[in-house]
Amino acid sequence: MKLTRKQATQRRHRRVRRKVFGTSERPRLAVFRSHQHIYAQIIDDTQHRTLAASSTLEPSVKNSELSSTSTCAASAIVGQLIAKKALEKGITQVVFDRGGKIYHGRVRTLAEAAREAGLQF
Repeated sequence: MKLTRKQATQRRHRRVRRKVFGTSERPRLAVFRSHQHIYAQIIDDTQHRTLAASSTLEPSVKNSELSSTSTCAASAIVGQLIAKKALEKGITQVVFDRGGKIYHGRVRTLAEAAREAGLQF
């Protein structure tokens, strides 16, 4: 039986999460992409805490001159914001969790923007 798109994404996500684990020294940068928005969180899995979060729902992103929050430009802004918040808290290295999505488009743009802003992964 062929998997639906949602089932394939969930399967990839489970496979990735088995291998990716965030620690206090190197937390996990988790990305969730919906049709209209993109969300990024830096998570310490040992303490089960979110250390920093950013999304296209933030006023600084929504009030910018973007035509839509579902574009690569919006993802780049979120990547820069999450990196800035992480660096303010002293986090320089993270483990990237693409959330079962393919490393392409908005997910890739967010990752590259976070790298350019100073995060290492």
